[in-house]
Amino acid sequence: MTSEIALPVPVAPMLAIAGDPPTGPGWAFEFKWDGVRAVTGVSGTAVRAQSRLGNDITTGYPELSDLVDLLDGRQALLDGELVALDASGRPDFGTLQHRMHVREPAPDLVERVPVTYLVFDVLHLDGTSLLREPYDRRRELLEGLGLDGARVRVPPVNPGVSGQQLLGVAKAHRLEGVVGKRRSSRYEPGRRSTAWIKTAVLHTQEVVIGGWTAGEGRRASTIGALLLGAYDERGELRYLGHVGTGFTEAALQHLLGELTAREQTSSPFDEDVPRLEARKARWVRPELVGEVVYRVLTAEGRLRHAAWRGLRVDKRPEDAVLPRGE
Repeated sequence: MTSEIALPVPVAPMLAIAGDPPTGPGWAFEFKWDGVRAVTGVSGTAVRAQSRLGNDITTGYPELSDLVDLLDGRQALLDGELVALDASGRPDFGTLQHRMHVREPAPDLVERVPVTYLVFDVLHLDGTSLLREPYDRRRELLEGLGLDGARVRVPPVNPGVSGQQLLGVAKAHRLEGVVGKRRSSRYEPGRRSTAWIKTAVLHTQEVVIGGWTAGEGRRASTIGALLLGAYDERGELRYLGHVGTGFTEAALQHLLGELTAREQTSSPFDEDVPRLEARKARWVRPELVGEVVYRVLTAEGRLRHAAWRGLRVDKRPEDAVLPRGE
């Protein structure tokens, strides 16, 4: 991926603020993709991808070399998301983790866990900066580039659909959420702007507490995280991951007493808990039921972006079952 032709200077990606989908005219809506953000420069045969933190991640994603043929000699700086798609075509962050920390993946790993670059913006084209151009103009230019390959795609934009409608579609298809973008807005590198508003799809799940880990820092004397599970159709307690946010101080103290009274020496889960988490775990009898909110349940059956909502004293452990279809 080297060439004598100069690459466009990379920029920090523009960021969205969290909020409800904006209403009124002048907004376009895109799906929110659960992956790794990448600003990618292409010039001739040269490709360079930069992460949100400014790290060079080019060699970790050889699929980006497809941009060379698709752009056919044009120079561009693109913004998008690197995702691993499941069998239904949905991004799966758990699968992507097999690639995220590999600097130079072997061909068999690339074949086994392919990554797709979903390009949603163009920031520089053929020697001209587009940062001050409105979203609609950038989108027009992006769609004219013909970025439709096996591992590079331009996802659709929905200017005639309300944010709430698209959020309903995202929820029905188990996508991460939507982003509303002001159609007249310019691109603001590195800034979290009110011109982009993201709305995540959140799900609730009843869970059984199977263990906990001690906290650190100001929480050193109490709970750091709860280890959670739910029952499958065979009545086996599956491990769903951990949750370490959403607690009040009063809730932590109450939980600590409840958990201490239920400690046991072995894991209650009917599958192995990852070693790093099991090593620090204090196991408990699976008697306490709680509720969490989360964005995604990964293909490995792990809750992603989970937050604690509280104990459910009105529920029995067997009421905590895996979501339908999982």
